[in-house]
Amino acid sequence: MTADKRMTADEAVARLADGMTVGIGGWGSRRKPMALVRALLRSDVTDLTVVSCGGPDVGLLAAAGRVRRLVAPFVTLDSIPLEPHYRAAREHGAFELTELDEAMFLWGLTAAAHRLPFLPVRAGLGSDVMTVNPGLRTVTSPYEDGEELVAVPALTLDAALVHLNRADRRGNAQYLGPEPYLDDLFCEAAREAYVSCERIVETGEFARDGGPQTLLVQRHRVTGVVEAPGGAHFTSCAPDYDRDEVFQAAYAKAAADPGAWREFADRFLTGDEDAYRAAVADFGGAGAPA
Repeated sequence: MTADKRMTADEAVARLADGMTVGIGGWGSRRKPMALVRALLRSDVTDLTVVSCGGPDVGLLAAAGRVRRLVAPFVTLDSIPLEPHYRAAREHGAFELTELDEAMFLWGLTAAAHRLPFLPVRAGLGSDVMTVNPGLRTVTSPYEDGEELVAVPALTLDAALVHLNRADRRGNAQYLGPEPYLDDLFCEAAREAYVSCERIVETGEFARDGGPQTLLVQRHRVTGVVEAPGGAHFTSCAPDYDRDEVFQAAYAKAAADPGAWREFADRFLTGDEDAYRAAVADFGGAGAPA
């Protein structure tokens, strides 16, 4: 009988430790595991290497001083091009940045998923990505073509945090929106993976709601499952809900002023997830979905 992997967000985060390399799924301001990120902010875990197609997950962790190194192809709020806390942290040299081309990022996760030290790719050749990352190396094809390729190192993760639309108690997880993003690779590249979801369902419901092609994450890769309705707020989690643009705009505005940010953090980030949802409901905007 397969183990029941259900746990709370705080229980999942309690398994993390200082200095870990943590991959965070989603893309920009889309389907980010924000309930898990908020739980991480409530913990004392710090000195992290964060691997992410960055959005407010990176911004919040940067604002809290939890990031030692970031590995990312970008950090954006989508409708707001540049994440404001990320910009401020970079301007002040708050952490080390490894900026990779999106294809290099993809293949770095793929190499880790297959337990390879690197994978050769053409992406990055002839661009400044090689200049700003002097540690990158090239390899020569051993075949007749003799082509020079970039050797993208594996992005091996201690833990992955992702958010999906549905999951069962065993760790199988389903996306129902337009994009899988790289959530499956994050889980496969990690020693432990924690999946939050809008709703935990019986396994048979996967076939009813989207079919087998939407079953993105398989149970053998998952350590813990967290039921977190609205757990991606204020990012989108299509088709369950869209991005809360009003709340996101308030977040970005507050980030521009230290005093305003302290008020914002006190209001929304000092309590547990129930307190967060209540504060968002009082705020207005789209609100955290029920």
